[in-house]
Amino acid sequence: MTDRVVPEPDRRRRRPTKQGTVLSERLIVETALRLVAQHGAEALTVRRLGLALGADPSSIYRYFRSTDDLLLALAEELIGRAQHGWQPTGDWRADLAEIGLRIHRCYQAHPQAALLAAHRTTGRENEIRAVEAILGVLRRAGLADPEAVRIYHAFVDQALAFAALDSAVFSLPAAAQAADLAVWQQAYARLEPATHPHIAATVPLLAADMRLSGYPVALELMLDAIAARLPS
Repeated sequence: MTDRVVPEPDRRRRRPTKQGTVLSERLIVETALRLVAQHGAEALTVRRLGLALGADPSSIYRYFRSTDDLLLALAEELIGRAQHGWQPTGDWRADLAEIGLRIHRCYQAHPQAALLAAHRTTGRENEIRAVEAILGVLRRAGLADPEAVRIYHAFVDQALAFAALDSAVFSLPAAAQAADLAVWQQAYARLEPATHPHIAATVPLLAADMRLSGYPVALELMLDAIAARLPS
C-alpha cells in the first residue's frame, strides 16, 4: 500500500459494497480483526480485506495509507476495547489491577491480533487516554513524577509482554499446546529426587500451575513492589 490516503471528508463511499454495506474505518478494522483471528497475520492484506468486504481492494486506500497504518488501527482498537467501561475508584491498587487484567483479557480474546499489535505505539486517542489514566492513578497514589513514569513503563510492558506470550501459546495448534503441557507430566515427572529434589517435590504443582497464565501472580508482585515505593 502507498501513501495516497483520501482526506477525511471524502472517504465515505457513495455506493454500498457488493454486500450492501458502506465502507468505514470501523468496518475495515473489525473485518481485519476477524480475518486475522481466523487466518493469522497473513490475512492482513488489501486483497483479502477487499474480498471479505465485497469491495475493490483499492478502496482500502481511502482509509489507510499502508498495511502498517491498518495495523496501528488494530492496536488502537484493542487498547480501546481494554479500556471500555473502566472508571477509577480512587483505590490505586484496585485500579491498576483492573487495568492490567483488562489489557490481558482483551489481548487473550484476540491472540492473533495481539501478536501483531502488542508491541506497537499508536499515539492515537485510545492509547493517549490509557497513558493518561495509568499515570493519573500513579501520581494520585503519591508517587513523584520520575518514579511514576518508571513504574508506568514497567507496568504496561509487563501487561503487554504477558499478553503477547500467552497469545503466542493460544495461537499454537491444539495438539502443540497439549504436547507442551504434557512435558510437565511426563519428562519432569520422571526426574529423580536424588538428582532434582526441588522439581521432584513440586512436580504435581508445576504440572497444574503451568496450565495457567503467570500474569495474575506477576501483577500481584508488581503491585506489592509499587506499594513498597509509596510515601509512608
